[in-house]
Amino acid sequence: MTLTGPLGSYDALLFVSFGGPEGPDDVVPFLENVTKGRGIPRERLVEVGAHYTAFGGVSPINQQNRDFIAALRGAFEEAAIELPIYWGNRNWDPYLVDAIRQMRADGIERAVCFVTSAYSSYSGCRQYRENLAEAVAVVESDGQGSAPVLDKIRHYFDHPGFIEPIVEGVVAAIDELSVDSPRLVFTTHSIPTSTAATAGPRGDGYVNQHRAVADLVAERVSGLRSIEATWDLVYQSRSGPPEIPWLEPDISDHLDVVRADGSAGVIIVPIGFVSDHMEVVWDLDTVALDHAREIGLPARRAATVGTDPRFVAAVVELARERVGLTQSRALSEFGPMPDVCGRMCCPNPRGDKPALCQLA
Repeated sequence: MTLTGPLGSYDALLFVSFGGPEGPDDVVPFLENVTKGRGIPRERLVEVGAHYTAFGGVSPINQQNRDFIAALRGAFEEAAIELPIYWGNRNWDPYLVDAIRQMRADGIERAVCFVTSAYSSYSGCRQYRENLAEAVAVVESDGQGSAPVLDKIRHYFDHPGFIEPIVEGVVAAIDELSVDSPRLVFTTHSIPTSTAATAGPRGDGYVNQHRAVADLVAERVSGLRSIEATWDLVYQSRSGPPEIPWLEPDISDHLDVVRADGSAGVIIVPIGFVSDHMEVVWDLDTVALDHAREIGLPARRAATVGTDPRFVAAVVELARERVGLTQSRALSEFGPMPDVCGRMCCPNPRGDKPALCQLA
C-alpha cells in the first residue's frame, strides 16, 4: 500500500487542517487553543465565540473535512492508488499528535501531507509545519519509536484544479445576480502587514499569490461571459490589536466604496478559503452580505471549491507529482511552487521554532 515513483514513495497521506468546535462546550477551549500564548482575555474569546454560538456551537469545517476525505479516498481508489488517509488538526480533535501516533502504530514510515491552506504565509504554511514538528516531537518523546517522515504537498493556489472550480462558482453567482457587469471582490483572511511582507520565498508572497489568482479567475470569467470583469482584492476576519497594521481594505468598508462608485452589484469571491468554514458563513454570508443589503448593493457570494471533483483530483495529482509520477502544473507566473520551503520562508514573527518540510 504505497504510492511509489522515481522520486520516492509514501505509504499514507496525512490530511492537515485547522480544526473547529463541534458543540457549545467546545467553543471557548477551541479558541484558547487557537490563541495560545497571545494573552487574549477570556472575555474576548467569549465575544468571538458568539459567532460559533449562532451556528449551535459547531464549526462547519470538521464535517467539510470529513466529506473531502471521503471524496479523496474515492479518488485514490479510482486512480488505483491504495493509500490510507489520516486526519490531524492544529487546534481541535482529531489532533495532529493523535493522528501521527496512530500512523506509527499502523507501521506508516513516510507520509505526504496535504494542508487545507493554498497560499504562502506564516499562519498558512510555516505554523502548520511548526505544529507538525511539535507533534512529531511529542510522539517520539514516549520512547515507543520514531514517528513517520512527513513531507508537505506544495502550495496549489494556481493549480488548474483549484482555479477552475472558482471560475465556475463566479460564473454561477453572476448568472444568479443578473446585473450588468458586477464587480468581482476577491477576499481572503487579513494578516499583519509585517508578516505579509515576509511571506513566500521572496517576500510579499501572500498578497501577490492572491492577486495572481484574482487575475486568472477574472480573465477566464471575462471570456466565459463576454464582459470586462473588473476586480479588487480585499481582506476580512481581522483578529489582531488595533495598533498593529493589518492588510486592508476590510470587505465591508470596501463595499461602501463600491456602492458609492455606482457599481451595479458585486460578486464576493472567497479565494482565500478552500471550504465554507466559519470565516465564510459568518464573516461573508452573515456580516458582509447583510451590510450589502443595508446599503442597497446587490451582492452574491461565489462558492468555495469544497469537494469539487476537480479539486479532489488535484490533490491526487499533487501527491503523484511529489513522487515524480506526473508533471507539475501551475497557471500563474509563479510556476509550480517549491516542494520544500526555504529556511527563512514565512518566518515566525515571535521567534524561530522547529519546523518540518523545509531546507536544512
